[in-house]
Formats: sequence, structure tokens, C-alpha cells
Amino acid sequence: MHMFADLVGNIGVGVAAAGAAIGIGVVGGGASLAVGRNPGAMGKVMTMTILAIGLSEGTFILVAFLFSK
Repeated sequence: MHMFADLVGNIGVGVAAAGAAIGIGVVGGGASLAVGRNPGAMGKVMTMTILAIGLSEGTFILVAFLFSK
């Protein structure tokens, strides 16, 4: 039973890591498109990009912490 719990936890952390990586990729791609269309808005776009990436990574850290127990 303990081995099954470890397997489920590892799969959960892997899925969370994949989701965070995809989310960061989408945010980065959107930010580069936005700056390419309007270079003058780079400061505002970068601020929102950093916040979105931080939220995505924070969600992964939370899920990894919850599944590791």
C-alpha cells in the first residue's frame, strides 16, 4: 500500500511539473508576441509576465508539497 501511495504522489508531482512548464511556455510566448506588436509596452508586459510565471511556479511548489506527504 505504501508503494502505491509513493507512485501516485510521484505521478502527481510529474503532472504538476509538466503543467507548470507548459504554463510558463505559454506565458513566455504570449509576452514575446505582445512585445513584438507593441515594444513601448515592454515594462507592463514584463511585470505581468513575471507575476504569471511566479504564480505558475508557486502552484507547482504547492502541489509538490501536498503530494510529497
